[in-house]
Amino acid sequence: MSEMFDWSAVALAEKVRRRAIGAVEVVEATLSRIDAVNPSLNAVCTVAREQAVAAARALDGRLARGEDGGPLAGVPLGVKDVIDTAGIRTTYGSPRHARHVPEADALTVARAKAAGAIVIGKTNTPEFAAGASTFNAVFGATRNPWNPEHSPGGSTGGGAAALAARMIWLAEGTDLGGSLRVPAAFCGVVGLRPTPGRVPSVPVPVADDPWQVNGPMARTALDVAALLDVQSGFSSDHPLSVPSTPVSDEVARYDVRGRRYAWCPDVARIGVDPEIEARCREAVRDLEGAGAIVEEIDLDLSSAREAFLAMRGLWFVGQHYERIDDLDGFGVNVANNIRLGLATTVRDLARADRLRSDNWRRLAAVLRRYDALLTPCVPVEPFAADQNYPTEIAGKPMRTYIDWVAPTFVFSIMGVPAASVPAGLSAAGLPVGLQIVGPRFHEGRVLGIAHAVERLRPIGRPALAG
Repeated sequence: MSEMFDWSAVALAEKVRRRAIGAVEVVEATLSRIDAVNPSLNAVCTVAREQAVAAARALDGRLARGEDGGPLAGVPLGVKDVIDTAGIRTTYGSPRHARHVPEADALTVARAKAAGAIVIGKTNTPEFAAGASTFNAVFGATRNPWNPEHSPGGSTGGGAAALAARMIWLAEGTDLGGSLRVPAAFCGVVGLRPTPGRVPSVPVPVADDPWQVNGPMARTALDVAALLDVQSGFSSDHPLSVPSTPVSDEVARYDVRGRRYAWCPDVARIGVDPEIEARCREAVRDLEGAGAIVEEIDLDLSSAREAFLAMRGLWFVGQHYERIDDLDGFGVNVANNIRLGLATTVRDLARADRLRSDNWRRLAAVLRRYDALLTPCVPVEPFAADQNYPTEIAGKPMRTYIDWVAPTFVFSIMGVPAASVPAGLSAAGLPVGLQIVGPRFHEGRVLGIAHAVERLRPIGRPALAG
């Protein structure tokens, strides 16, 4: 069964649908794999053993009766521990909710299950997804499969680590400032932040939240597309929701030849580790070698850093409004973000809106001229697993604990789709991610480019994955 763990999610689902392998067989092998590998990584924080086996048996029964198993038939799915799962503990990484078991699935989970995916468990996250390194007071720290001494990034760090270690095939996560892209870069997988509205976020405390989105992560761009197609689509329960067309066929057919891309190594002006920039430049050159036209541009989105901090503070206050007078019950990251929000004035928010608008116009001009923008996803290599954040990049001190992920969060507030795809390995053998940014609702194009990059620059697998 060991070869099964190298199959793509799309291939696995096809084999389950035609009954070349049973869903129960897949789930039992996956649970054994988690038992063997997870103790050294702490990526899957709650294993839904009984629920997964029951779901697999039900699926095998439907297939035996000639029923359709769905596009994700039998594929083990990890769900970030801030996304509700019916009957499966969901702690949000917070001691306040350590024993919380939701009664209903979040919409994205319900859609994945309806498509045949099997929830194998919950993946670890920082408290309420606040932070780009994955640790919390309930489960502790998650470690990077490429080197367990290092962080997997965050906040969907458990999902990324579980994917890279071959414990799951698909991961559901969220992204406010880079929570799907940063861990994808650190763990050598593909993570996509969709355009707000493509994937309806239900339930959420603030119904029309335009900043945090739900989205997919997997080991390949085609698998990400398959999960995105299932997650997407209009919902009357989400005021930003829009109808969406599938992207999988577009991703599979995408050809980089003759396409024009912009390359900018430091859009946020915080500095980039030289080795990170070198690996990303190599990926860009490989795209040129495959027939793409790439031009280096000077794009300065640094003022979006100030805008994001103000909007992030407002977001945290809105998310935790009922508990803003009880900050001692939160960890330091959540509490400090709420304090920042409470100290933010209307004038600060108005300025943030203006800065965001200015930067949007700069980015929109680039995306009118080019098919996509290419830039390093994370400007540093994975750091120590017990470290909250890097204090400097290429000798430049960071202004805030979240400043180091500015290359991802400056795009979050623009409302555009962005993905991270492996661009290579550093000298230390750690993954480097290339970020691909496209126009609104052009996820197929973004993932098509990612599909080309991963074929041009395969990185293999971490030793821990066998």
